Amino acid sequence: QVQLVESGGGLVQAGGSLRLSCAASGRTFSIYRMGWFRQDPGKERESVASIGWSDGNTYYADSVKGRFTISRDNAKNTMYLQMVSLKSEDTAVYYCAARTRTLGYNDWGQGTQVTVSS
Repeated sequence: QVQLVESGGGLVQAGGSLRLSCAASGRTFSIYRMGWFRQDPGKERESVASIGWSDGNTYYADSVKGRFTISRDNAKNTMYLQMVSLKSEDTAVYYCAARTRTLGYNDWGQGTQVTVSS
C-alpha cells in the first residue's frame, strides 16, 4: 500500500496560481502511475492529470491543458501540480492517487481544497 498526503491547496483569486504537492510513502516501488483528480460537491470526480512514475509520460484533461503542469520528483517520492490562470470552475477538492501496473488507482490521499474566487 502507498500512503499519499496532499498539500498546497487554498483560496486564490481567479487568474492566480497554486502548486499542489503529493508526498508518497510506503510501497513506492510499486507505483506505476500517479494522478490528480478533483471533485466538487454534486459533481462527478474528474481526472485532471496523470504522470508515469518511471517515464514521465503525461496526460491532461482538456479543461486544464495549457494551464496545469504535472511533474514528479522520484528522489523525493513527490508529485506536483502547478496550476496557473485559475478559474472559478477549478474550485474543488483535489486528490492525488497512485496505481500499480496491473491495478487501478487504489491508493488515495485525503484531499486538499482549492477555492478560486471570481
